[in-house]
Amino acid sequence: MDGTLLDTLEDLKDAVNEGLSVKGYPARSLEEIRQFVGNGVGVLLRNAVPEGTSEADMEVCLEAFKAHYAKHWQDKTKPYDGILQLLADLKASGKKTAVISNKYDEAVVQLCKDYFPEFFDAARGERAGVPRKPAPDGIYSILEELGSVKEHAVYVGDSEVDMETAKNAGLVSVGVTWGFRDRELLEEKGADYIIESPAQLLEIVK
Repeated sequence: MDGTLLDTLEDLKDAVNEGLSVKGYPARSLEEIRQFVGNGVGVLLRNAVPEGTSEADMEVCLEAFKAHYAKHWQDKTKPYDGILQLLADLKASGKKTAVISNKYDEAVVQLCKDYFPEFFDAARGERAGVPRKPAPDGIYSILEELGSVKEHAVYVGDSEVDMETAKNAGLVSVGVTWGFRDRELLEEKGADYIIESPAQLLEIVK
């Protein structure tokens, strides 16, 4: 979702800084938020609060973040160039598609409804009882739901967490360079393919 389908960084930054402000903590820059995202909102806020912040104070910031984000998650968020056309082409070719994210489940489901209502066969975010990425559990659950197997699937993402998730699940990994991390990191994490535009994915899955 974040960094692969949608450019959510500005809205995440604003929500994080709103969460920090309730305790009077310093705001974080866009580049800091870029490096913090990928492991769910709990880790995002834990990275953003000052070192030594108590769990209780961190939870106050987290709740303020969620309250703000629920109202403002579409202020600046938008699909990356070429994503809507890619999804349309994948659907036309009969491919099944799904989203699995460490963003909390409510946000994932709502963002898919708002931005991609016609395209995804399944969408899952962070849920109680399901280990978040890079654990492979969510991948296996979605593959079962779609009636598919890992040998017929590819995993597309922009971060080290995504490349590790694909490896742990036994899927071919496709790293994208338009997201929150750079090519060098994707190479270092062993991406099977690296693409610079959404349309290039069609050549991999044809």
